[in-house]
Amino acid sequence: MSRTQLNRLFDRAFGVLGLLATLLGLSVLLTLIVDVLLDGAGRLGWQFLTSYPSRKPEEAGILSAWVGTVWVMVVTGAVTFPLGVAAATYLEEYSKKNRLSEFLEINIANLAGVPSVIYGLLGLEVFVRLMGLGRSVLAGALTLSLVALPIVIVATREALRAVPNSIREAAYALGADKWQTVRGQVIPAAMPGILSGVILAMSRAIGETAPLITIGALTYIAFLPTSPISAEFPFISLRGLLDGFTVLPIQIFNWVSRPQKGFFEDAAGGIIVLLAIALLMNGLAIFLRHRFAKKARW
Repeated sequence: MSRTQLNRLFDRAFGVLGLLATLLGLSVLLTLIVDVLLDGAGRLGWQFLTSYPSRKPEEAGILSAWVGTVWVMVVTGAVTFPLGVAAATYLEEYSKKNRLSEFLEINIANLAGVPSVIYGLLGLEVFVRLMGLGRSVLAGALTLSLVALPIVIVATREALRAVPNSIREAAYALGADKWQTVRGQVIPAAMPGILSGVILAMSRAIGETAPLITIGALTYIAFLPTSPISAEFPFISLRGLLDGFTVLPIQIFNWVSRPQKGFFEDAAGGIIVLLAIALLMNGLAIFLRHRFAKKARW
């Protein structure tokens, strides 16, 4: 057998192995989804979505959990997106390439792989105790922001690097300064890649349980955070940020630790709702990414 034929054989074998690995992963995922749907589809309904947790599995609901999840993820996104993009833009476009910048790059990349419980301990000390935020929505969102920030920063830097230098040079040739070039040309061109990183970061954050348990998020809660809409001027209230909360991952974890079979069905229903929220968030981000991709054609 010639060298060329041997290389072709290796190429085909690698292609077959790659296909088998992909099918294996998809089959496991499909099995898990089907199993969850079979167990939890019967619990889905208006009563399940609008009821508070209960000691009786047939009466238990996820109202406080899914509302808390939405609260936490909205605040996490509002904190993570601007801070992550700003930090990455500074490191990529403004900072000088020296030992300090190399040190920051290495540590940011390493932070993306730190176990989430470590961020929970940091959030407990800084946000809960030092800043006095307690077991609040804001403390939980800031803790999850620590988890998501390294992912957003790394993805944003890669997206900025992918923007051709010809775009920057064209803007400078027309008289734009550094900030005008970055704000008006570079960031919009890199936005599809930035949003891809945001999707990955928020997808990880929405399923995190360890950091929120570490900061003392409530397991059983029979009330909702204060509504952000107020009847008094200025008609917006931020009091809900300092209220106690729980989230779907914690509620699901609590139910699966119970011995009654009914709570396993409740947990499966909660998983379905959590997946639906994650898909809606990702769908919105993917829609925005495609919108920016159409505008940023190089």
